Amino acid sequence: MKRVEAAHRYDVPVERGFAFITDPANWSKFWPGYARLEEDSTRGAPGDTARLVTRLFGRERLLTMRITALEPNRLVTYTSTQPGLPDASHERHFEPDGAGFIYRLVVAYEPRGGMAGLFDRFVLARGVRRAFQRTFVALEPELASSQDEAAPPRPAD
Repeated sequence: MKRVEAAHRYDVPVERGFAFITDPANWSKFWPGYARLEEDSTRGAPGDTARLVTRLFGRERLLTMRITALEPNRLVTYTSTQPGLPDASHERHFEPDGAGFIYRLVVAYEPRGGMAGLFDRFVLARGVRRAFQRTFVALEPELASSQDEAAPPRPAD
């Protein structure tokens, strides 16, 4: 099993981070390659299935994700299937850290055999790491902006 993992700390409350990240209306703001969510998708509870279109390796692809666990402000896990790639398990951890939170991303998959397995072990793993970093970078201003919008106005001096 190949497991790719990375984490990043944000200076917003875990509740705000969880709400922003799990809201599909925000996915295009930080999910690399995200194109759209198909209308027949459900995504609010374990067992729900979301079908979304991503742009990967220059082409649009349908990614089907099935939620396996959803613990508000703590954890989301799901499986994904996507043509041309191995099935994968995903974990999204939200860990309180002082006034902020640590967002930890995990993708695990079984590399295929043959030449596809070489791709899965090296190219795909590197692409997942790069997607994690792009996600972390894209979330920085989005979460800071959501924090600013939620803050009460300061009195004038």
